[in-house]
Amino acid sequence: QVQLVESGGRLVQAGDSLRLSCAASGRTLSNTAIGWFRQASGKEREFVATITWNGGYTHYADSVKGRVTISRDNAKNTVYLQMNSLKPEDTAVYHCAMDRTGALSGYEKRYSYWGQGTQVTVSS
Repeated sequence: QVQLVESGGRLVQAGDSLRLSCAASGRTLSNTAIGWFRQASGKEREFVATITWNGGYTHYADSVKGRVTISRDNAKNTVYLQMNSLKPEDTAVYHCAMDRTGALSGYEKRYSYWGQGTQVTVSS
């Protein structure tokens, strides 16, 4: 049983930085991709970034490119989302998810397993 657990979300001020973590367990992460998505209150969930476990290839949403970095720690089975220059519009629940095929995609239906999410709130 795959389990994804997010952490690191909290209340921050505009301009601050924050690093989210996604700890994975239950299966090997080889040949998978781990993505981050976010959902603001009253809005649809949107893609943020994704990384392939093999090779560490990355893909970002245009809305966060240049402010966000996704990375992985193979030894810890953990994926990180470093967010800089945070804006109030970054306020959302952030979820990580696993694509078992390892595709570098922002299409959420490709992702089979999802974490419960961690709340990020950016005050102005």
